[in-house]
Amino acid sequence: MNNLKIIICTAVALILLCSCNAGSGTAAFSGGDTVRLKYAELLTIVRHDSFTVVTISDPWNKGKTLHTYVLVDEKRFTDGMAAHIPATVTIVRTPLRRAVVTTSVHCGLMVELEKGEAIKGVCDLRYINQPWIKRQYANGKIADCGNSTAPTLEKIIEINADAVLISPFQNSGGYGRLDEWGSPIIEMADYMETSALGRAEWMKFYGMLFGAERQADSMFEAVEKNYNRLKETAKKSHTRKSVILDKVEGSVWYVPGGHSTIGGIIADANAGYAFSSDKSSGSLQLTFETVLAKAGCSDVWMYRYDGIQPATYASLLAENKGYSEFKAFKEKAVYGCNTTSTTFYEDTPFRPDLLLRDFIIITHPDITSLGRPKYFEPLK
Repeated sequence: MNNLKIIICTAVALILLCSCNAGSGTAAFSGGDTVRLKYAELLTIVRHDSFTVVTISDPWNKGKTLHTYVLVDEKRFTDGMAAHIPATVTIVRTPLRRAVVTTSVHCGLMVELEKGEAIKGVCDLRYINQPWIKRQYANGKIADCGNSTAPTLEKIIEINADAVLISPFQNSGGYGRLDEWGSPIIEMADYMETSALGRAEWMKFYGMLFGAERQADSMFEAVEKNYNRLKETAKKSHTRKSVILDKVEGSVWYVPGGHSTIGGIIADANAGYAFSSDKSSGSLQLTFETVLAKAGCSDVWMYRYDGIQPATYASLLAENKGYSEFKAFKEKAVYGCNTTSTTFYEDTPFRPDLLLRDFIIITHPDITSLGRPKYFEPLK
């Protein structure tokens, strides 16, 4: 076993031992430098001279580890290295050059980091609004790998992908046939962070994967600075409107929990929110009647929709006559974000400052220096 193999094996063994003893799943160890993360709670990065260990905590099982990765520069990697690493640890040769990215969110980030050329496959293509991705697909440079919940293994093998980036879910039971594949599956649990900047900080990990570490660090620094500046601006407002989000889908109205990333953005926008006291980090599944009773008096209504035509008050009322009972509807204070014609989903998870700006503009009309919203428009 060469020296690099010995070092990696020793480091991984120490991580696993510390994780069991501490129960955190994110323990550091001597001999490495822990990268300081200011907001992310599910991610631990320990840098060594020859490799980097990334540990992702299990968002659904406190004290457990979701996945451990050892990032090794491709120039230092040897085929026999994996034989000496526990099956629970994944070696990733970096930088990734032929990745399948299963979400529009992370496609947008890679393009922003100028690493879009490393994307060779995507999933749920029809939901991706990123112009660059669409052009690459039209030119035959990016493959359609099917549904994000069950990517097409044959296509992944055909394009010789070096990794698949996929969002994990609670009790998913694995990734089906993809589990048979021999290359790395990168579990992108950033959406389970409880703060907007915490999720955005994961770009540092993705930058390491794609050889864009400096770009990612610089981008996050700019996002953090702008976000905190906007947060301070919102505190100076002399008005404080309350807001309700989205709309009923079937029999369920999904609203962000008070401790979700969106809930945090609303709080940072210094806006009122009927569900701010809720402790959930995900979405609440409520009935129409519950939302009306709890948040029907909200001053502003902001919702996302997927449509060919812009939404109007008439089209909203055609969906559900009960919407006319909301204060924001009566007072013509409804704003819609058409996710078909905007890059809302591609931008905002890693640029929460842009979404915070929209919330501030809409809920604080006395703040006029920020201009017009980027994603939400008033209904006509």
